[in-house]
Amino acid sequence: MRSVEIKVERFALARAFSISRGSKTEAEVVTCTIRDGSLEGRGECVPYRRYGETVASVLDEIEVAKPDILAGASRQDLLHILKPGAARNAVDCALWDLEAKQSKTPAFSLVGESLPRPLVTAVTISLSDAATMADYARRFAAHPLLKVKVGGDGDGERIRAVAAAAPNARLILDANEGWTEKTVAENLAVAAECGVALIEQPLPAGKDAVLGELSHAVPICADESLHSADDLETIRGLYDAVNIKLDKTGGLTAALDLRRSARECGFGVMIGCMVGTSLAMAPALLLAQDADFVDLDGPLLLARDRSPGLRYDGSLVFPPEPALWG
Repeated sequence: MRSVEIKVERFALARAFSISRGSKTEAEVVTCTIRDGSLEGRGECVPYRRYGETVASVLDEIEVAKPDILAGASRQDLLHILKPGAARNAVDCALWDLEAKQSKTPAFSLVGESLPRPLVTAVTISLSDAATMADYARRFAAHPLLKVKVGGDGDGERIRAVAAAAPNARLILDANEGWTEKTVAENLAVAAECGVALIEQPLPAGKDAVLGELSHAVPICADESLHSADDLETIRGLYDAVNIKLDKTGGLTAALDLRRSARECGFGVMIGCMVGTSLAMAPALLLAQDADFVDLDGPLLLARDRSPGLRYDGSLVFPPEPALWG
């Protein structure tokens, strides 16, 4: 007999985290636990206001779906019961975890992956003035991959300052829709000048058609413009890569389909995350095993992670232990 528990948890950040849309000082997550007999599976999601989600709306979505979940809904059933988004992610990942325990089979085997390996994750530098961002870049200059939040006036100065402060690191720029048609060409040129490896979502979703007309030396990655495999045709010719996040796709099940379809369409693949705990990163880590870029540093932004959590050693993040997930 199944039971479902939904819980809201808050985790303070080590320091304020800022992007082009604003700042936050805590991660507010929703945890779903599905029990069947003596076994339980857990999944975590991060409701995101940019996508019209709140903690309350996610709780309501899971409550509405609860009768189906209690009646034995499968992960495939969820694709029709819940829409893509955070609520379905929490439930889907809980079902993966539960299935792994019930079958005594590691989740990576259920996914169809070989034994997962540690991966290099990006380390994020929060949006601030150029001098402050350069200071942080120096602190993390030994890391091979840095994700740099930009998205406003003075981005050229920020990009040059960070690149000079961490000359041996590969850089991902994440504008979070913060550039405009007037600034995008200039910022793309600065990114190329500084040897940037990837640029995420420079323009607002739905207002990015101009990207198809701009020559660019640095690959451009869709984030807010891509949620599911249905969006791939829409962004073809505008973007070179896609950022797949479980909270956007609505879980690992849909994310695996999106990853496969993206590769078939010739897109590069980045696996990203919201600011959450190791429980949210664990299933994404399986998805990221063949990714071109990995950005799963959410727990490193927290003052305190879950216990047990993922193991991080510098930029390396290690596969989850069964006590955490999968």
